Amino acid sequence: MGKILKSIWVKNNESNIPIRTHNLLKISEEAKLELTEEQILFLNRVTNFNLETRYPDYKLDFFKSCTKEFAEENIKKIKGLYECIKDKI
Repeated sequence: MGKILKSIWVKNNESNIPIRTHNLLKISEEAKLELTEEQILFLNRVTNFNLETRYPDYKLDFFKSCTKEFAEENIKKIKGLYECIKDKI
């Protein structure tokens, strides 16, 4: 998700050097993407997933919530948002 958002950021900011952050919402805002409130909330959630898996204190709690159903639901949402964003390139 981060790479496609950064590619749009580069395109919309006429720069060859992408923004240096892992915050997907910040990247999308600075890329001037028009997103729904639901998409904004989901990008925040995915950003939190990234942070939770990077830091050991949060990792165990995050892994406990990762049931098969949780993973399938979020993968489906991520793929859907990815396709939506890809269409804006």
